[in-house]
Amino acid sequence: MGRVGPAIHVTGIVLIAGAIERIVAKLPQLDVTHIGTSIISIAVIVIVALGLAVLHGVECVVWAVAYLHLGALASPADAALYSVDSMITRGASGIDLGPQWRMMGGTEGGDGVLLFGISTAFLFYAMLRIWGKDAAGTP
Repeated sequence: MGRVGPAIHVTGIVLIAGAIERIVAKLPQLDVTHIGTSIISIAVIVIVALGLAVLHGVECVVWAVAYLHLGALASPADAALYSVDSMITRGASGIDLGPQWRMMGGTEGGDGVLLFGISTAFLFYAMLRIWGKDAAGTP
């Protein structure tokens, strides 16, 4: 389980990064000379952020399904709530895992910290990529 979240995340980030590069490459053809203050830059950053949020949601669903499949939690609603709560490391859902499953919950929390760190770094990269160069590619 601990490897699936990062694999999903990295795959999604590679796809998003490819989309950013395709957008940046097409801007000169659209006669956009500087995207730093344009609606295009705002849209790209919002889409990147939403894409990252979707990735986190998918990862929470994968963890929730694992909790259900293994019998760590009985209901889909509890599994989803516990998963989101663990992923964001809030830990206040009021749902507790049995002793044999506590390490799994802790692992999801660690996974969440790693994935949010990766997301933050990638969002920063996306902003630099969009705002750090004009459409012609010059710094």
